[in-house]
Amino acid sequence: MISQRMQDEMNAQIMHETFSAYLYFSMAAYFHAKSLDGMAQWMKAQAQEEISHALRFFDHIDERGGRIELEAIEKPQTLWESPLAAFDAALAHEEFITARINELVTIATEENDNAAAIMLQWFVTEQVEEEASVTKVVDMLKLIGDSGHGLLMADRELGQRIAGPVAGGEADEEA
Repeated sequence: MISQRMQDEMNAQIMHETFSAYLYFSMAAYFHAKSLDGMAQWMKAQAQEEISHALRFFDHIDERGGRIELEAIEKPQTLWESPLAAFDAALAHEEFITARINELVTIATEENDNAAAIMLQWFVTEQVEEEASVTKVVDMLKLIGDSGHGLLMADRELGQRIAGPVAGGEADEEA
């Protein structure tokens, strides 16, 4: 059985992961409005990944006899000053999620909750990949600067990203 403390923190994480999806959908809408459909596709794929992350926490609580209690989700930001600013915001958000995952690992250790600790290791690895992926885009956009041609080339490249399947306990392992 999952402890009340871990259950509460994982319920909060469901909200954070779902907010992540909202944020990335909002960024996708921003990019569509700028006719940067490749960047919009990248963000939509990212949003779908975040939904699968929320489902992993949802399933973990459920499988351990806990109670899932969904929290309110705030409205995400809708405008950024540039594509670089949007990706900078995405990186800052991923860093926040990494800190949250690290907090959950600490709680699992403190409570000797091996089931949670094992499940959370997937997220530790995932967050390294998430931050690296967004950092790569931020670095690319910094190199491009104000070059319209460069931005269009980056948009085309980012549009190649395809979302993996959205699932609960079987979330996309390649994400």
